[in-house]
Amino acid sequence: DALCILASTVKEPRTICGGGCTEIDMAQAVDRAVEETPGKKALAMTAYAKALRQLPAIVADNGGYDSAELVTQLRAAHAQGKSTFGLDMTIGSIGDMKEMGVMESFKSKLQVLLSASEAAEMILRVDDIIKCAPRQREMM
Repeated sequence: DALCILASTVKEPRTICGGGCTEIDMAQAVDRAVEETPGKKALAMTAYAKALRQLPAIVADNGGYDSAELVTQLRAAHAQGKSTFGLDMTIGSIGDMKEMGVMESFKSKLQVLLSASEAAEMILRVDDIIKCAPRQREMM
C-alpha cells in the first residue's frame, strides 16, 4: 500500500498537509457554500462537512487523545487563518503540519474522498429504494 502511494506521488508530485488539516479546510469550504445553497441540498452539504470534521476526531480518538478538545482547537486555528495547522499526534496538540513535514499525497487523498463519497451516495440510493412504498400488484 505504501509503495503504491509512493509510486503515485512520483507520478503526481503534489502533496497536501496532513494531520486533519485538509479535512478541516474542506469542511470550512463546504460550510461557506451551504450559506448560499437553498433547500435540502444545504442539509446534505452540512452533513458532508460534519463527516469531514469526523476524520481528525477519529485520528485523535485512535491516538488516545480528547478528540473534542483537539478538533475544536483545530477549527479555531483554521478560523484564525492558520490553514496549515493539523493534529500533532506525538504530543496531543495542534501544530503547523508544513513546519513539521507532515504531508500526504494529493492523489491518495483525492481517491479516498471520491471512494467515500461514492459509497455514501450508494447507501443513500439504496435507502431511497427501501423507503419507497411497494407498488400495487394486480390480482389474477
